[in-house]
Amino acid sequence: MAGLEGIEQPRGQGRSAAARWSPAVEDDRALNALELYGNPTEAEVLLPSRPESAATARRLVQVVVLRQWGLPPKLTEDAVLLVSELVGNAVRHTGARVFGLRMRRRRGWLRIEVRDPSRGLPCLMPVQELDISGRGLFLVDKLADRWGVDLLPRGKTTWFEMRVAER
Repeated sequence: MAGLEGIEQPRGQGRSAAARWSPAVEDDRALNALELYGNPTEAEVLLPSRPESAATARRLVQVVVLRQWGLPPKLTEDAVLLVSELVGNAVRHTGARVFGLRMRRRRGWLRIEVRDPSRGLPCLMPVQELDISGRGLFLVDKLADRWGVDLLPRGKTTWFEMRVAER
């Protein structure tokens, strides 16, 4: 890699994070996250505002959407990607110490919410093919059926909704 000659690359658990996420693979870490942090369908789960929390949020979404709600792997994969983008924005742009994750399901829809204490509104930016950042809300806008921001007395909730085919 250019500029990284002679620098040892991380080994071990970090390598698995680089692998493509697959909802078909049983993920004990997802179940552990549910036990450790709580169920975001029952109450808001508070996570520390650190980059590593995106992985925890992805695992929580995976276990709920795929296992608890029994929804298709493709929908699960999209929901996991989108929550990662919302969490990344909360971590990078709000200066918060914690953020909240909440999931809801009603007939024909699933909703995932990320709450943070900032009242700064996210901004959907035009994206160019070679852009290396700023694609988060673009992905949310393209993959979610609806998304938005609800201002709160102290902060905001950024959310997205996806249609669910009822069986």
